[in-house]
Amino acid sequence: MSSLLESLVDALARGELVPCLGPGALAGVVDRECGEPIPADSDSLILALNGGRPMSRRLMWEFSRAAMNVELKRGRGAVQRFLDATYAGRPWTQAPLHAWLAGTAPGYVIDLNRDLQLQHLYAERPHVLVRGIARVGGTDYRFRIHVHDGSGYREVDQDAVDPALPVLFKPLGSPEPGSTYIASDADFVDYLTELMGGFAIPAFVKARRRGLRYLLLGLNLDRDTERMLVTELIHAAASPAGWALIPDPTPRARRFCARQGITIVEAGVDELLEGLAYFDDEACATAGALGC
Repeated sequence: MSSLLESLVDALARGELVPCLGPGALAGVVDRECGEPIPADSDSLILALNGGRPMSRRLMWEFSRAAMNVELKRGRGAVQRFLDATYAGRPWTQAPLHAWLAGTAPGYVIDLNRDLQLQHLYAERPHVLVRGIARVGGTDYRFRIHVHDGSGYREVDQDAVDPALPVLFKPLGSPEPGSTYIASDADFVDYLTELMGGFAIPAFVKARRRGLRYLLLGLNLDRDTERMLVTELIHAAASPAGWALIPDPTPRARRFCARQGITIVEAGVDELLEGLAYFDDEACATAGALGC
């Protein structure tokens, strides 16, 4: 493990960096019964959505495009049912990165996946869950807020949130409590428009994020949607804004990170996990030597 990765792990553990999780953070998570990997990135989600079969080249470009095609043919509910069944209806193994992060009790996490891993790990601690919504009436905002008291969630207005509580921000939604997702092209058009206008992030999150630095994990940043989300979500970051673990960055990802003040570390989440395992072994050895 490089000295830079070591310092990033230390900074994460001390709460000096905000983890921002993408599909690659779920690498290694499989169905406990059949061993199938969890669909997380665009290609695997499209294949799962279409019963394991590829779609046309145009639709394979991005999951949101494929989801829009299904929505137009079978309705918005078809996409929601697929995501519910995928992330709430199957017994997934625990992601080691998520388990480690939860153990550090971070004050703020951005999770750009739609799974329930972190919510399950947070199930016994008070926290605030913020999830994106799209194409809804009766509100100017594009988020739902639930507060967890250590035993269950209850929905609240943003003015009722204790800003000292840890925040789990899942812009693309999750199955629970009461599924909500940003999935199709139409969802993203609505959500990103309001995100850029400031209506998709609660005021207490805007206040908390000022001057923060981020560590992007599992995000390749080679798609427009990812880059647009990250641009808005890290607004008002410190300078430099942070780091991104990308093993094989594309020229497009390099240009984007340079503009945003993000330093690329050419390593993957797997290398970070190796470092976490090393630190855990060291901690166990030290504890044993001290008779702890």
